[in-house]
Amino acid sequence: MWFRVDNRLVHGQVIEAWLPYTGARHLVVANDELAADELRQQIIELAVPQRIITHFIPVHDLARTLDACGEDSFVLFGNCQDARRASGAGVIMETLNIGNLHYGPEKIQILPHVALSAQDREDLHSIQQHLVQLDFRSVPTETVRGPHEQLI
Repeated sequence: MWFRVDNRLVHGQVIEAWLPYTGARHLVVANDELAADELRQQIIELAVPQRIITHFIPVHDLARTLDACGEDSFVLFGNCQDARRASGAGVIMETLNIGNLHYGPEKIQILPHVALSAQDREDLHSIQQHLVQLDFRSVPTETVRGPHEQLI
């Protein structure tokens, strides 16, 4: 089972690199906004290989969905807050990949693909309290970067 934060949600890196790398059969997008937008879901599903079963769910349904899907799941969160909500609700994550968070006002660019707000840093610290390892990579072939204090 793999967990990733990426504000782009489903896109080429996920489809072409992460799904094959993880061997997941289920792509679980845990995002309240996308769970309510059937048109966007239909568009996204056109890009996902047919062998992958896609689930668009609100964050509060993640534990139940993972119980049904099993270990061969790839979970996408759109932000650190949603990952923290899931972790706080008892979803067990060994590792959380921080794949992409765009730069914006009051965010600090810590890596080329990750900019964190004060809220993001607080959320990641909270997630780490649940013994979750942080993995800062865009694609699986990159060197794993851990949660160095200078990063978060």
